[in-house]
Amino acid sequence: MTPSEGEITLNNLPLKKAGANIGYMLQKDHLFEWRTVYSNVTLGLEIQHRLTPKTRENVDIMLETYGLSGFRDSRPSQLSGGMRQRAALIRTLALEPDLLLLDEPFSALDYQTRLSVCDDIAGIIKKEQKTAILVTHDLSEAISMADEILVLSRRPGRIRKQVPIHFAMEERTPMGCRNAPEFKDYFNLIWKELNTNA
Repeated sequence: MTPSEGEITLNNLPLKKAGANIGYMLQKDHLFEWRTVYSNVTLGLEIQHRLTPKTRENVDIMLETYGLSGFRDSRPSQLSGGMRQRAALIRTLALEPDLLLLDEPFSALDYQTRLSVCDDIAGIIKKEQKTAILVTHDLSEAISMADEILVLSRRPGRIRKQVPIHFAMEERTPMGCRNAPEFKDYFNLIWKELNTNA
């Protein structure tokens, strides 16, 4: 879509010239039941005609690293909600994106699974050294995962406030952040911003 105004840049280049590979993870995993876990996570590579021994090896490593290698020949219905989301993320990462767009990726999960998967996904993103933009309505999720939060206005969406997030801990995890003393202050600050008419 042609923007009505403004411009998106990536690595200081307009998006069309940046040649960036952008990965997108939806609210639902959209795994195909008639395909195995392995053939689901390689689907993007297959569509882009990039299914090579090297990309297959990369997928095998991610399946092993993120606890799904034992389920490579299973159907999606045999996986838990959290495992399905990990499979969906591996499918996205297999395309080696420069930027990840995560559109409420945990919203379809029950609360306990959501907390666990949030930790998993954050760990995977950190390990793979990816930049991610997470869209969420869950303040706790945003605070526990983000390095910076952008609070948006109502339509048309504009940035109302930028909030850098810093936790005084060596090994940062979303679950650890939720228990940190700074968490409450960030929560109150953002809650106040969201509930102020502007």
